[in-house]
Amino acid sequence: MPAISFQSVSKTYPSTRNQAGPGLKALDHVSFDIQQGEFFGLLGPNGAGKTTLISILAGLSRASSGRVLVHGSDVLSDYANARRKLGVVPQELVFDPFFTVREALRIQSGYFGIKHNDDWIDELLTHLGLLDKANANMRQLSGGMKRRVLVAQALVHKPQVIVLDEPTAGVDVELRQTLWQFIAKLNKQGSTVLLTTHYLEEAEALCSRIAMLKHGKVVALAPTSELLKTASSNVLRFKIDSELPPYLADQARITGRIVQFPAHSAREIEQYLAAVREAGLVAEDVEIRKADLEDVFLAVMNGSDAKEPLMPDFSGAAA
Repeated sequence: MPAISFQSVSKTYPSTRNQAGPGLKALDHVSFDIQQGEFFGLLGPNGAGKTTLISILAGLSRASSGRVLVHGSDVLSDYANARRKLGVVPQELVFDPFFTVREALRIQSGYFGIKHNDDWIDELLTHLGLLDKANANMRQLSGGMKRRVLVAQALVHKPQVIVLDEPTAGVDVELRQTLWQFIAKLNKQGSTVLLTTHYLEEAEALCSRIAMLKHGKVVALAPTSELLKTASSNVLRFKIDSELPPYLADQARITGRIVQFPAHSAREIEQYLAAVREAGLVAEDVEIRKADLEDVFLAVMNGSDAKEPLMPDFSGAAA
């Protein structure tokens, strides 16, 4: 039995008074399964439908059509059981300003009928670096500390499935490392993890399998290692102090001073470097690297809309 099963899930938001037409289609027949014990990544640009899909999974939004199951429990018809198996860390910093950290975790435990679990609460506080903040009021915490409390609240009832919706957005490096160490430990102990993130290096390092959404459709679904194999080139990377001419910039990925070109051969690398020299620019810190998940992601997102997902993994996908 899959940990999570999305079965032809669609979601259309109705048009507003100022908007003509049938409305916005946020999800379009999304189907795939996440197996028990997987560390699964859900990737896509802003507006691709990731948060909508998670909201439907968590019971915060209702699909226009299709079904979602959590360990066999329908999120609509068997909501209580489905929700008990889920621990969801939302994007937004939502907290009650009137309680301490420990009180907030005890209250969250009570929502699931759990009492006298201070040993587990202490373990969560320790692993998430919150033990010295246990008696601090929630409104006194920094944004990063509030994010840690949200993670602890999601885990306080020991859910079988952990859903992390952009959990490290805007937080410090220390929290990211602490969080991933703890989540990886829970995953090794059998917890299923569903992660959405814009930090693609995190997804590459942590996720065994990945689905990519574009315009509400699954456009890639495969093990991470197989997705990386689809990258047909290495990458030429260097720094410059001036802008590239447009004919070169159109072929490059540019981040500040860093320029990256897909490079299929040594000859192509030399042609790029020669073109840079001819433009009167000096390439510094030149290196050749293997293509990473970000390169694959950009190639998928910049490609044409495919009728079938890139390299579909039928062992884990719902037909």
